Amino acid sequence: MTSDNPYPVEFIQVAGDKNQILNCQIYGPLQAGDSSTWVVNRGIVTQGNATNLLVRNNIFHTLRQAAYLNPNSTGTIMDNVVYNTRGYVVDQAIFLFSGNSWGISENAVDIALLAGTTTGAPYDPLSALQNSNSSATITDQR
Repeated sequence: MTSDNPYPVEFIQVAGDKNQILNCQIYGPLQAGDSSTWVVNRGIVTQGNATNLLVRNNIFHTLRQAAYLNPNSTGTIMDNVVYNTRGYVVDQAIFLFSGNSWGISENAVDIALLAGTTTGAPYDPLSALQNSNSSATITDQR
């Protein structure tokens, strides 16, 4: 999935239980400058009632963010490749990250844990999260 222009919306919005996003390539068109100045286009955005979401074997690139995981959403994000983004943003959501990797051009950050996101499992210890996700760069704002 892609678009001809960098629209400030998500490609996929998820609500409900047991949805799956499998084997997709989701990317935005090239944008000029540093990714912090890009239009906020996202591969996936969860709603608060999105539970047991499975995101597996996808490629996300050239987006502001691979995914924005909203409060109270849950699931598993595994075996994806993400590059040239600002990574996954976890906003008080609970997701298991496993087997993800990061391509070139590198992400500004691979996984961002925002204020209010739970401490403990599945995010702590951070070293385990990094190790199970190809040495992910993690911003911990909790």
